[in-house]
Amino acid sequence: MIATHIIDKYYPENNELKHILLTHSRSVADKALWIANKHPELNLDKNFLYEASLLHDIGIFMTNAPNIYCFGDSPYICHGYLGAELMRKEGYTEYAFVCERHTGAGLSLKEIIERDLPVPHKEMIPIRLEEQVVCFADKFFSKTHLDQEKSVEKARKSIAKHGEEGVIRFNHWCDLFL
Repeated sequence: MIATHIIDKYYPENNELKHILLTHSRSVADKALWIANKHPELNLDKNFLYEASLLHDIGIFMTNAPNIYCFGDSPYICHGYLGAELMRKEGYTEYAFVCERHTGAGLSLKEIIERDLPVPHKEMIPIRLEEQVVCFADKFFSKTHLDQEKSVEKARKSIAKHGEEGVIRFNHWCDLFL
């Protein structure tokens, strides 16, 4: 399995950070597979969904988020594109797209520039349906309350803090996936 190999390579120790990553990512994977099973008409690639869900946050260790045991140098918002760089280096471009496009409800170039975000200036909105499913499923789980799934309203409220664009995408995904 690709995900296990990659996670063990970058998270070799069984510590709190690896526990948080795996617990969160497995919750996202379960939600993504629930969506795939609920919507067979979408013909989602379940194996890709599972692996992508496990890998979407691979870059968190390079960020500075001490409350989740991340002691890197970059702001947390950078974890998506940093994870994408790792995945490209490993030769997994399709998983790289999931990493860089899952932050928030995706980030448009317009949002990145207007909010002066410390990420590359490019479109980072999920395109492929599987990318959208992983991004959507991720919105229901935090890394600080691992045992709780957020309600749709709580997830929407969390996204709304960062602007209307993400809320519009999230609402579309609610119609499509729930």
